[in-house]
Amino acid sequence: MVADALIYHPSVSHYLKFVGTTVGRDKLLRTIQYFARFYAWYLLRTNAVQTSIAPWEQLKKQFGLVRKVLRAGKNIEHFKAAAVAADAKTMDPVLRYAAVGRQLGYAGYLSMDLATLLDAVGVRKSKNAKRLQQEAFRFWAIGIMFSIVAQTYTLWRLKQREAKVDKKEGEGVVEGKRIVLERKAAQLQLTSDLCDFTVPSSALGWVNFDDGFVGLAGTLSSLIGVYTQWKKTA
Repeated sequence: MVADALIYHPSVSHYLKFVGTTVGRDKLLRTIQYFARFYAWYLLRTNAVQTSIAPWEQLKKQFGLVRKVLRAGKNIEHFKAAAVAADAKTMDPVLRYAAVGRQLGYAGYLSMDLATLLDAVGVRKSKNAKRLQQEAFRFWAIGIMFSIVAQTYTLWRLKQREAKVDKKEGEGVVEGKRIVLERKAAQLQLTSDLCDFTVPSSALGWVNFDDGFVGLAGTLSSLIGVYTQWKKTA
């Protein structure tokens, strides 16, 4: 009876739906990858022995490679999303251009990342792999910057909308609740974007963040991704 209660519990069904999505699995792997990056740095800073650090370094490296394989071909999805956004003539112009820039940035990142896949898995080494990976980080940074612009603009627009709402009447109360939900989503995405930006900006040498800071930021943005995808699969 206890086993049946656990097996047929709604949370188990929800979990299966979550891990059944590529995004859900990727976010879980990403959380472990970036936590491993932070923890390996932490062990190094606390003078731990190399035998304690090595497993976390391998975890970071191997999970990064698994994720690289899983996202192969995903660049097409973002090229299509950019085209759809460009055709959305009724969308706010700022959000439309930001969406196009974001999707093209991510498409460029995934295209360059794909070009380094054979080198990463050891099938065929390439002398251009390092340069292509740097270009991938550059595209990723551009995509994130467009996303930050979009979320910042969205928060500003929500503030304007809220100022016009009459919260004393029925429709105003509903609109106020809708604004609260939209603001929460925008703030969550903005936090995730700012955390993610530490990764390419550090890799490109734009800022001088150590692995500990980047690992923690990546872990936080990954957990936000897990939370968001969990809600989508509810």
